[in-house]
Amino acid sequence: MKLILTREVSGLGHAGDVVTVKDGYARNFLIPRGSAIAWSKGGETQIDGIRRARQNREIRDKDHANEIKAKLEEASLEIKAKVGSTGRLFGSVTEKDIALVIKSATGLDIDRHKIKLVKHVKNLGKHNAKVSLMTGVAANITINVVA
Repeated sequence: MKLILTREVSGLGHAGDVVTVKDGYARNFLIPRGSAIAWSKGGETQIDGIRRARQNREIRDKDHANEIKAKLEEASLEIKAKVGSTGRLFGSVTEKDIALVIKSATGLDIDRHKIKLVKHVKNLGKHNAKVSLMTGVAANITINVVA
């Protein structure tokens, strides 16, 4: 089955790439998770938009990645969350929440799939996360969760 990737899939390709995969992999994994859409002639026009968006978010080279790393590591990231009487969160802080805070604090558009939490964030306080910018360059950030 021929597909257009809407985001990076490790071992397969980047957003905007046209790939051919087995039908079951496409139907059961890629399409339901929003990682790909079925290829069509009309879909070819979407490829340009996906690639333009990818280029705007993409890191150009190692120097650019180190510059972004420095910005992320010096940024003060604070997430406000609803808390119970024991200091435990209602739910947890996710990678999506962290990506939104990074965007508002620094203006950088970081893909939530590149953010890895060290452990689930279910309590108030400072927590660590890792942002993979490119091969060999990762930023270690600290998130402060407050009530």
